[in-house]
Amino acid sequence: MATRRTRWQEAGNSGNFGKRFAELVSAGEDIDGEARLADTLLPRGARVLDAGAGMGRVTAALLHRGHDVLAIEPDESLVRQARATYPGLPIQERDILDLTPDDGPFDLVVCVGNVMVYLAEGTEREALRAMRAVLGENGRILVGFHLQDPPPHARTYAASEFEADLTAAGLRVDLRAGTYQLHPANDAYGVWVLSRALD
Repeated sequence: MATRRTRWQEAGNSGNFGKRFAELVSAGEDIDGEARLADTLLPRGARVLDAGAGMGRVTAALLHRGHDVLAIEPDESLVRQARATYPGLPIQERDILDLTPDDGPFDLVVCVGNVMVYLAEGTEREALRAMRAVLGENGRILVGFHLQDPPPHARTYAASEFEADLTAAGLRVDLRAGTYQLHPANDAYGVWVLSRALD
């Protein structure tokens, strides 16, 4: 099991985050942007890992679209929130760093909502390698996070540094955009579709 506390856990952010998204769900707000993009990357009935699932909104949306989804989230309170908001949601209290190849294969790993900038300090490459290890033969990773003005207690993670880390982890960039609607890449927010680097 992972023993390093994430920046998210150190900040103690989960209560407000879970409450805010529960209110958005209850109000019928559109919170499916990441899931819509993920869905376009997949065949019907694909196997998906939601890594750092928070309170489960992306998992729920992809389940609704007919995919086989497993959510993992290390924050106990967010796992409880996910189960309360989406009864029966397949979510496990686990860290990305606890993944092993036996957990796969997945057609897509979704790692959105600033997960990468809230990882435990110095574990970014390890997390990318762990996600790479559970990919199926043609599997991909969808990643997104703030490049500038990150949320409180999150790190600033420049696109160039992230791309150096993913290269070191054996991944390549298939697509980079600035939003989940695939607007052009910019300096404020980064969205990437990754796959295994060619040998």
